[in-house]
Parts: sequence; structure tokens; C-alpha cells
Amino acid sequence: MSMSNSLKKLSSCVLIDLDGTLINTDGVVSDILRKYLSKYGKQWDGREALKIVGKTPLEAATTIVEDYGLPCGVDEFNSEFYPLFSAQMDKIKSLPGANRLIRHLNGHGVPMALASNSSRANIESKISYHQGWKECFSVIVGSDEVSKGKPSPDIFLEAARKLNKDPGECLVIEDSVPGVLAGKAAGATVIAVPSLPKQTHLYTSADEVINSLLDLKPEKWGLPPFQDWIENTLPIDPWRIGGPVIKGFGRGSKVLGIPTANLSTKDYAEELVEHPSGVYFGWAGLATRGVFKMVMSIGWNPYFNNTEKTIEPWLLHDFTEDFYGEELRLIIVGYIRPEANFPSLESLVAKIHEDREVAEKALDLPSYAKFKDDPYLTK
Repeated sequence: MSMSNSLKKLSSCVLIDLDGTLINTDGVVSDILRKYLSKYGKQWDGREALKIVGKTPLEAATTIVEDYGLPCGVDEFNSEFYPLFSAQMDKIKSLPGANRLIRHLNGHGVPMALASNSSRANIESKISYHQGWKECFSVIVGSDEVSKGKPSPDIFLEAARKLNKDPGECLVIEDSVPGVLAGKAAGATVIAVPSLPKQTHLYTSADEVINSLLDLKPEKWGLPPFQDWIENTLPIDPWRIGGPVIKGFGRGSKVLGIPTANLSTKDYAEELVEHPSGVYFGWAGLATRGVFKMVMSIGWNPYFNNTEKTIEPWLLHDFTEDFYGEELRLIIVGYIRPEANFPSLESLVAKIHEDREVAEKALDLPSYAKFKDDPYLTK
């Protein structure tokens, strides 16, 4: 938004959605639906995801039964689906930045409420697998505790009432369009964190749209700022991927002048879903060549409008020859910025080189440099 800070409403509490905002429910739901629909000869390909994200369980079930023409009623579908879902609930992971946000707000005494279109019992079951979460929320409100679920404002109005706050003092964090509409209808300030890719254009009513919780700046809304950024980078829990170097789009060296060492994504589908698109950095190991600094992008590269999410590492070393087919190991240790589009190729290249400078400088810091000796890189 272009409004000045002096015109922004300042918030004194936070109302947070659960599914798709704090936890990756969509991944588990998609896996279950893929197997469930196959018994009816149907194929879940995610096309209906936009229709069910943010909906109440009844609305989502109705959409699936009707759109796929299933030979069962909504009640029968739910009676079969929910036992399968409950059995997988312990596998639902927190989204990047969720634990960090909850700990930060709780540590600063900011009142928080969970406000979800799931039932109250369902909410409590899900968060029971995430240590310390329940104790951090002063209030929990489910759709079965109000007259209407989102996009009606009832859930957020009830959460604000239970916190003894005016809705105008509340900051809502949501991943779905129904949730954003509900927050705005309640009179709250709303930050959208879209859970589905390439859907930002649907969130025009939000006060701010961010790529992931890693990009949240609480101070913009009158809340305590994070203090964990180091030299324009955010430390993250390290994660590791590896595989043979493959030929990419052929644009790294030829178009950008930046030789990337691409990895196949077929073995890392789960990691691609878990990690937000953006620019990261860390260390890269080639068994016969050594360990090198690395900066990488994850995402769709809006300038080139990729049709699939990719991993494109740039090893910060001048190699004299290609190394296609060689085993590449990566440890990703920090985050720089969200994925962005650019008005020109020149501005894109300039930003990539700026990312390189940030990564090279940060990787000399002890907190990042220590990972250079990780045995994963050279085994």
C-alpha cells in the first residue's frame, strides 16, 4: 500500500487463520483426495483447490461431491473423508515462519486468537501436534461456534469480542479470499498470505499481500518488530537437497549471464510445497570439486512466467567447464527476499547480482559459515 504510516490503523492484537496460514493442511488434503477420488475413477489435479480453500468443511465437501459428480452424498463423503484426514493430522507441518511469528508475538505479550473455518474440536486437534501453540492463543474460535463461517465476519467479530478488543484494533492474517473478505467485513486490518500460487490478483481487498510469513513486518502495523534479521538475511532452519545437475531452461548463461546448476524437482515435490518462493542462500558441494557459496531461487520466476516451480542454484565460483550429471549437494541456511517480477531483463539481472553480494557477505558470518563443514556436502 502507498498510504503513509501515519494513516495506517495501528493494531493491538492479532487474529490468525489456521489452515493454509499457519499449517500446510492443503498438502495432506490433496494427498487424501487424490487417493479417495481414484476409487471413483476420478483424478484430483488441484484444479478445485481454489474453490475449497478457506471454505467451511461442509462447503468444501459439497464442492467436491458436485464438481466431480461423485455417486455419494455430502454426508457420506464426510463420513469417509474425515477418518482418513484425522489419521493423517499428525503429518500436517507448520508453514515457514509460523513458529517464529507465534513465539515473537507471544514473547511480546501481543494478544492472539486463532480464528478458523474449521470446527473448534478440529482446530484443537490440529494444534495439539505443534508444541506450545495452544498456550500462546488467548482465544480460539471455530465456525461451529458462530452463525456463519467466513466470508461472513462472525468468526473474527467473536474473536475480537473474546479478546475484549474493537475489531478495528485487530490485525487479521489470512491465506484465503473468503478469510480476507471476512476480516475486512469485520472492520479489521488484513494481511493476505496466499496459499495458492499465482493468485495474488484475487486479494485486492487486503491491506497488504505478502509472499509468506517470512516477509511479515509487524512494525508496519504498530506491533513489535522482529529482531532476527542479520545483514539483510533471515536465518532459517537448514534444509538439505541433492541430486545430479541437469540442463535447465538454457537461459542462465545465455540470457542472464548467470550460470545456474539446476536440480530435478521430481524428487523434491514436498520441499517445493513446504518452502515459499523466494531467494535463499547456503553452501553447495560437488564431490570432486569442493564446497562453494551459493545463492538460489525457488519459484516460478515471474519475469519468465514459468509453468512449474523450480530450484535454480547459482554456485558463486568461476568454473571453467560444465558439470552436468555430477552430484550436487545443497544446504540452504538463510532467506533473502520474496520472489518478484521485474520491468526489464536488466533490472532482473541487477537484482540477482545484488542477491549474490548479500549472500557472499552473509556466508562469511560465523552463524552461516559453520555449515560449510557439514558432511552432507561432500559425502
